[in-house]
Amino acid sequence: MKDIEEKVCLCTLGRIFGFEPKTALALISYSGSAKAIFRMSSGELDSLLGPYSRHRNLIHEADLDRTYRELASLEKDSIYYIGWTEQGYPSLLKECEDAPVGLYIRSETPVQELWKPSRRISVVGTRDISPYGREWCEKTVRGLADSGERPLIVSGLALGTDICAHRTALECGLPTIGVMATGPESIYPHRNQATARQMISTPGCALITDYPPGTAPLALHFLRRNRIIAGLSEATILIESKIKGGGMMTSRLAFSYNREVYALPGRADDLRSQGCNRLIREKIAEPLTSVEDLLDCLGMKMRKKAAKPSDREVLMNMYSQSMGEDRIDMMHAILSSVRKERGICLEDIGLCTGIPYHTVRNLCSIMESDGLLSTDLLQRCSIRTKNF
Repeated sequence: MKDIEEKVCLCTLGRIFGFEPKTALALISYSGSAKAIFRMSSGELDSLLGPYSRHRNLIHEADLDRTYRELASLEKDSIYYIGWTEQGYPSLLKECEDAPVGLYIRSETPVQELWKPSRRISVVGTRDISPYGREWCEKTVRGLADSGERPLIVSGLALGTDICAHRTALECGLPTIGVMATGPESIYPHRNQATARQMISTPGCALITDYPPGTAPLALHFLRRNRIIAGLSEATILIESKIKGGGMMTSRLAFSYNREVYALPGRADDLRSQGCNRLIREKIAEPLTSVEDLLDCLGMKMRKKAAKPSDREVLMNMYSQSMGEDRIDMMHAILSSVRKERGICLEDIGLCTGIPYHTVRNLCSIMESDGLLSTDLLQRCSIRTKNF
């Protein structure tokens, strides 16, 4: 659609009816276009919205000039607006009755190109992700990449699960979209700036939001954006979540949209797994127990890959020129301990292997800097799946 007037009217309606999109969509459907709403008389608006509607007095033609100037300014920074009645609006999201009137899209990829992937899958979960959750998040996204279908990975750009999903998608060459709870010109949280900017500049990737410029990252805004994550995707995967959390809301919304939902089971006494376990118990989500089963449920097939090198072969390739075989043997023993018990601490590794603590600490530090291991503040270790 090349009608800039319609785009401007849609954007203005999105600002007015942001938290009540159903009302805006009903008005557009009734009148036939967004332009027609701004041409209605006071009496017509009163009859449709009621004379005491809080939105009634916000519909002014005078506001359209301000919106026009705002959109023109945003386009200079590769931020575009796509309205509900325009051709480039995502079709899956349009199926939802509470779809936003429009989306601000920040990307160097043409808007229509963003929705080309035939499969769109959201990966969500807690900000307080555990080593178990991180391993499965990376493993799941890598498995989706190995299907050969290059699905679009959707998440919320938050800390923990979201940013893990985005970064793994970028590493695997998958397109990924971050749905923000702020205006399109800002990136929150600040520590994810580098990944967000990489997404903006990577073909097929984008940041999107239905919030107008200047919107702050308030808690209420995160709840509203979850419907977009669920609505954009044919399936939602919940990695870890407490009983109450944004990932739980996104999963329940996806279920209400008749989309597929999967959840990673966890220990009954782990707060970060109780949300997933509840969704599985309530028959809302299917358990995520293997990547192969997930791909089968989604109708995707994993490509045959060459056999992976063993841990020892990886270590020999990386360190044979700089270390003796005795230290490589100790590294191998450390990796074996971590594989047997994810989250094992450095002190326990020393007890299991008989290697002095200071040596364990030094070798783990080397392997962590080379991307083989990750160690948290409590000195608990886990395998970085991308290198194995």
